[in-house]
Amino acid sequence: MSKVLIIGAGGVGNVVVKKCAMLPNVFSDIMLASRTLPKVEAAAKEVKELTGRTIQTAKVDADNVQELVTLIKNFEPKLVINVALPYQDLPIMDACLETKTNYLDTANYEPKDVAKFEYSWQWAYKKRFEDAGIMALLGCGFDPGVTGVFTAHAAKYHFDKDGMEYLDIVDCNAGSHGKAFATNFNPEINIREITQRGKYWENGDWKETEPLEINRMINYPEVGPKKSFLLFHEELESLTKNFPSLKRARFWMTFSDEYITHLKVLENVGMTRIDEVEYQGQKIVPLQFLKAVLPEPASLGENYEGQTSIGCHIRGKKDGKPAYFFIHNNCDHAKTYKEIGAQAVSYTTGVPAMIGAKMMLEEKWMKAGVWNVEEFNPDPFMEDLNKYGLEWHEKSSDFVEFND
Repeated sequence: MSKVLIIGAGGVGNVVVKKCAMLPNVFSDIMLASRTLPKVEAAAKEVKELTGRTIQTAKVDADNVQELVTLIKNFEPKLVINVALPYQDLPIMDACLETKTNYLDTANYEPKDVAKFEYSWQWAYKKRFEDAGIMALLGCGFDPGVTGVFTAHAAKYHFDKDGMEYLDIVDCNAGSHGKAFATNFNPEINIREITQRGKYWENGDWKETEPLEINRMINYPEVGPKKSFLLFHEELESLTKNFPSLKRARFWMTFSDEYITHLKVLENVGMTRIDEVEYQGQKIVPLQFLKAVLPEPASLGENYEGQTSIGCHIRGKKDGKPAYFFIHNNCDHAKTYKEIGAQAVSYTTGVPAMIGAKMMLEEKWMKAGVWNVEEFNPDPFMEDLNKYGLEWHEKSSDFVEFND
């Protein structure tokens, strides 16, 4: 019996629970838990309609370790899939340690009071997870997640040992949801991510930029050229650690001019602040209030059109000669909505989380400690991407299509 507890019932959580429910031979019993019980119950109803399976539901405060411990002890899952907020990674990891339960997440820890995400807090759990005989798999969404698996695949098959030198991860959402302004995943996390300083790896050191300071036009398959902005993204931290031959690693993401204009206005009027302000005798965080009035990412799917396109451009050496490799996935918003009622950004995060959980439960990826996805054999994960809705395409040559 492979019981799994999924914590978080937002857009990604809805994808994960539905995809898990489609594989009863892997996920024999499923519980979905969240602070907001009506969201959990609504998701359970959709799972029943889609798959015919009945899942268990629960209310839990993912900031409260003892609540989590009680829930885990009562349900006794083999694995906890954390698709809650990044602030809650450490409490959930603490609960998994106390109950000796395996753990998986899609985004690394971020403290509430500082817009800064890095792996140091979670990597510090490595020995404790080893001593407990359990595994934590970090960042198993698309980016981070699939981009790390793509890079591991490239290192294994397309470059010499220590032959990868330049990595550019490119992320485009060319879809249109018809809203004046909306974020494709949790608004609070999304806006914190893109309003902080940019950062990239070059020649053994981190180079910082002003927020959204650097942009360039990048050509995306089936989409065409789109203005793309240099951001810091968490997989850069783990990939440069695990592939030390990289001389440079960067991350690029597309934003429309309309999106940037809205964002600048919100910044200028103080709505992206993460510190508390007093309003009518109460303390509120402006960004959390903004999140409450923006459209729920899970609600965007119905009228969403267009595609996402995410991939890795890699340069280096193969057989001692210059080599170029590109691997990507394109995902269609309308198709993912038709399949499970989700837009493609939620889908591209939720499907890899399900696959990572499958890898762990089938013990294809199972090793005590705290790990990033690129530290495992990419082959079975890559096979399942094609099988469960995220087909990938690759090409290699000595002709460089992505350069400075």
